[in-house]
Amino acid sequence: MAGATEEAAVARIAAGHQGVVTVRQLHAAGFGRRAIARRTHGGWLVRLHEGVYRLGVFGGPFAVEMAALLACGPRSAIGRHSALGVHALQPAGRSPVDVALPHAAKSARRGIRCHRANSLGGEEVTVRHGLRVTTPARTIVDLAAATPVVELERLIEEVQVQQLATSTELVEAIRRAVGRPGVRKLRDLTALLVDEPLFTRSEAERRLKALLRSAALPMPLTNVERAGWEVDAVWDRQRLVVEVDGYRYHRTRAKFERDRRKDGELLRAGYRVLRVTWRQLTGEPETVIATIAAALVV
Repeated sequence: MAGATEEAAVARIAAGHQGVVTVRQLHAAGFGRRAIARRTHGGWLVRLHEGVYRLGVFGGPFAVEMAALLACGPRSAIGRHSALGVHALQPAGRSPVDVALPHAAKSARRGIRCHRANSLGGEEVTVRHGLRVTTPARTIVDLAAATPVVELERLIEEVQVQQLATSTELVEAIRRAVGRPGVRKLRDLTALLVDEPLFTRSEAERRLKALLRSAALPMPLTNVERAGWEVDAVWDRQRLVVEVDGYRYHRTRAKFERDRRKDGELLRAGYRVLRVTWRQLTGEPETVIATIAAALVV
């Protein structure tokens, strides 16, 4: 008969699995069918799915996701919108739980939405909070077909800002998914939003000057100090500063704060600051020239 020792053993198992255990684990700890039934009747065990129980009234923050995985088998992984919750890209705990399976689901389960994943390689699954979950890059690929472009843009940028996925990982996930719905849309977006290649300050200066000459605009002073800061380009008569920003160099909190402090001190010294991204400089040169030209005549 199962007693306090067996209950303590089950509690240790549940502690590492978001408060959730399987009937197989209960049997291994010494609980027979009658002991399980008594604990369920008394509320010590709460049945979540066939063969899956939560220990007590409250589980861990991802108890429903863990229960879904245990119900679907060891090759399953949390996916799609539920994976976004696990990766903290949207609120967690939504129902039903999205589960990716490398095979067809045997039967429907209440509170679980199964998705057939023809390929679910090791590079596309990770472990987070003790859960098998699709990587952020694979998750975005799985959601691409049914997700609006604006939301996909947010996700692509957010996974890079939070350093959950690199541009290389995003591109590789898209390459592996060739032919799937939504991949073409995702490929076009990624080409615009992933990290730009590394560039030197001299290269940015050279490209900016070439654009200005092509439009016959006045040439600035470059890499000089104003208001205690070194600036990329300045037109003193028009009191205009242009800074060329690269995403790789400016995405951290410290650099974000430093840029705002720099802009504020230049503004107090009487300079307007115009920030141009490296991607704009190389991909939208006409827009950059038009913006600088408008600023110079103010």
